[in-house]
Amino acid sequence: MTKEIKIPTTCPSCSSKLEQVNTQLFCRNSSCEAQSTKRVEAFVKKMRIKGLGPKSIEKLGFVRPIEIYDTLEETYIEVLGEKIGQKVYEEIENSCLIPLATFLAALSIPLIGDSASKKIVAHGFASTLDILDVDYIDGIGPKAEESLYSYLEENKEELQSLESYFTFGLVAQTAVKPGSAGKVCITGKLKEFANRNAAKEFLEQHGYTVTSTLSGATDYLVCEDGSNSSKTKKAESLGVPIVSIDDLIG
Repeated sequence: MTKEIKIPTTCPSCSSKLEQVNTQLFCRNSSCEAQSTKRVEAFVKKMRIKGLGPKSIEKLGFVRPIEIYDTLEETYIEVLGEKIGQKVYEEIENSCLIPLATFLAALSIPLIGDSASKKIVAHGFASTLDILDVDYIDGIGPKAEESLYSYLEENKEELQSLESYFTFGLVAQTAVKPGSAGKVCITGKLKEFANRNAAKEFLEQHGYTVTSTLSGATDYLVCEDGSNSSKTKKAESLGVPIVSIDDLIG
């Protein structure tokens, strides 16, 4: 006997009417708490705030990124415990110095990912709200541009408050000079990055030149899984320090 499955018509979180697109259902309520929590989680992941995972976000009741920065250290300690709370608060403070492109990509604006964010920031904007001063953006499509302007207009006041915590450009200005911090080679699996390309991009933002081969000119070998690869053996023979990414970007 086949049991009929009823397709839900309302969002289980906010009760808003669901929109069906092909075989998928979407809640279009921008204030939906479930979506808001996921956006905070995505923001934290992109900003690389260690220790502030989904469970901690739920405990703290965050539904907007600005709450991360508005919250006092005492509250983090009270909710998460002294050791974890202090560590998370330090990570949050450290995240306030970041390239504008990373911040823009962290906002979860539809159609504005890493690639589009870099193209947008390349126009020389000092903040996301400066984008509203121009009529159009070269390098991104009309739908992405419409999504960007719509988001910035709707969230102008909150963005202004959120950006007051950040210093944009300083990292980018000191980090975009290739090789200024040294040459790095990577081997093995990484703890905090999904792949080597993501790690390469992160290190380059902090002034490192990442190479695929290891030689006497290499300043550091990144190895985070303790593997005894040919590169680690060669690094040991050449006297190249073997480090983690955290060791380089403390």
